[in-house]
Amino acid sequence: MKDQHKQAFMEEAYELLTELESSLLELEDAPEDMDIIGRVFRAMHTIKGSGAMFGFCDIAAFTHEVETVFDLVRNGRILVNKELIRHTLDARDQIKSLLDASDGGNDADTGAGERIIAELRRFLPEGPGEKPEASSKASPVLKTPEAPLPQVRLTYRVRFKPAKNVFFSGANPVALLNELRGLGECKIVAQRCELPLLDELDPELCYIYWDIILTTSEGVNAIKDVFIFIDDDCELRIEIIDDGGWLDNEGGYKRVGDILVERGDLSQQALKEVLSEQMRVGELLVAKGLVGPDKIQSALLEQQHVKELRQEREKQESVASIRVPAEKLDILVNLVGELVTVQARLSQIAANRSEVDLSSVAEEVERLISELRDNALGIRMLPIGTTFSKFKRLVHDLSRELGKDIEMTTAGAETELDKNVLEKLNDPLVHLIRNCIDHGVETPEGRVAAGKPSKGTVHLAAVHSGDSVLIRISDDGAGLDREAIRAKAVEQGLIPAGVELSDRELYAQIFAPGFSTAKKVSSVSGRGVGMDVVKQAINSLRGSIDISSKPGNGTTITIKIPLTLAIIESLLVKIGNDSFVMPLSLVDECVELTRKDVENSHGRNLADVRGQIIPYIPLRERFKTGGTPPPIEQIVITRINDTRVGFVVDSVVGEHQTVIKSLGRAYRNVKGLSGATVLGNGSVALILDLPQLFNAAENDAKFLH
Repeated sequence: MKDQHKQAFMEEAYELLTELESSLLELEDAPEDMDIIGRVFRAMHTIKGSGAMFGFCDIAAFTHEVETVFDLVRNGRILVNKELIRHTLDARDQIKSLLDASDGGNDADTGAGERIIAELRRFLPEGPGEKPEASSKASPVLKTPEAPLPQVRLTYRVRFKPAKNVFFSGANPVALLNELRGLGECKIVAQRCELPLLDELDPELCYIYWDIILTTSEGVNAIKDVFIFIDDDCELRIEIIDDGGWLDNEGGYKRVGDILVERGDLSQQALKEVLSEQMRVGELLVAKGLVGPDKIQSALLEQQHVKELRQEREKQESVASIRVPAEKLDILVNLVGELVTVQARLSQIAANRSEVDLSSVAEEVERLISELRDNALGIRMLPIGTTFSKFKRLVHDLSRELGKDIEMTTAGAETELDKNVLEKLNDPLVHLIRNCIDHGVETPEGRVAAGKPSKGTVHLAAVHSGDSVLIRISDDGAGLDREAIRAKAVEQGLIPAGVELSDRELYAQIFAPGFSTAKKVSSVSGRGVGMDVVKQAINSLRGSIDISSKPGNGTTITIKIPLTLAIIESLLVKIGNDSFVMPLSLVDECVELTRKDVENSHGRNLADVRGQIIPYIPLRERFKTGGTPPPIEQIVITRINDTRVGFVVDSVVGEHQTVIKSLGRAYRNVKGLSGATVLGNGSVALILDLPQLFNAAENDAKFLH
């Protein structure tokens, strides 16, 4: 069994590595942004400090080398360039390899780590006494001004009060204090006023906190960095109490009473009581006639107002969060799904018995389970931005490999999706982005020749659309080549040579297995696998995919997927004695189909709905259900890939909360079905895969013409 503290470190380290990668890619576009540089440094410092604390010495040693370089960057002695970013990204990958190896993965390549460190050391000045301007031209070091400003030594008051359970996380406050001593002249006073009596003392808790007076030229960030990996487990206050004469302040220091009040060791009220015999400054000024009472009142009002504003800004809401393994969330959602099924059964029993008390209880249970369902599913929701951020590295590396200049932009990163959907969405998006970079965006020379900026763009956007999410991947490249796609489709026998297809129908051919217009096979594309995998993956998510393109202006791929794969709102229908479920997100409306309507269509499966001709699929005939259809059937009109198509059923029961259950192995390849659900009466209803049914019937003249 893994040590829980080490496991916690590894989880935090993986998160920090994701943040580090994102920050480095941002830094490439804004190399002088000190906020981003600070984020990069703090991420590495935290990994190093926590790694050393929990026994990951190899990670701590390697990260220290990278941190050394970025410490100079942070202090303005090294400039950021693309080469530094590239080697730091390689270092980030090496740290991840070391983490993976410690978690039972393949051993990390130590030789790669040594090569990365050697490359990073080239950015350092040649010696401790060497001036930066004397370094090699290849090393991007800032020149020191001829008349540098004097280095200011500031004095800080630091109160470090660790949480009582700080030892449980493996932290050692004494080690942190020793590290603080290394920053400059330091005086430390231990505060023992909270120590309990001996019989009440718990040796595993920390009752002591410290007041530190530190004079240093390192700056406040260096002090914060000492405590960065226990920042959430301590109270830390840092105040400047002396500016080293930089502002030429005159006069003595604060009174003892003021110092005690500032530190929080004495209340203002207590100080006032002690000094009550003295007159206040305002009273003295009024008494001497120097200032009128109204002006004093105005000044006091200003003082109080600003004080309240500053206090309000300092308030931060305490957001409590805990780490929960994904498996536990899955179990919770499954249990909620079972509750939804039981609640449907209870509601049906209550309706059949017509008992007021039972109906009241059933309604209350339904309300509570509905709230529980929404909260349980909400817990598994994650912003899609966590997935988007991974692709910035993909665009960065692949565009460099192909000799292209491409940036990735995003929108709607806050849009939330079920974590299971996000996991299954990762591979399709990787394929689509790689295609945009390889096939879509031109080389810098080609873009300039076409009158475009040399830098291309790949844009990812997400937006909510009802109970689904629309994800758009677009580029500003050359667009799809209609004639090349047509020629390849004809060559592979996908379409007849003389048939005319709409843009949408023609572009859909690229999802066929083995389809590729690449003239040669490369490490990126050309083998005809990728887009068919994308189509299959999106279908497995009960989603749809659509392509639009304009020659010379780029391509946009739109994916529509449900928010969750666990519980969906659906429409319950019946065909004969069998029950079926249709995803409500695809349903537009329901209309009646009479025998007269069928006769008027002269054998064609077409219905006139308010002047619009809608093709429909008679599911009773499609499923070969026995018996006689009712005199009035129902057409459930859906919208699939922007096409309105109807599905004829015997009757529509109504809306239904569907808990999705996967089909057994024997039925997984049955076309037109995506799962099953248990109804309130204990019977099973099959969940219809409407896009698959539509695609199967589209080329079948017997059912759709």
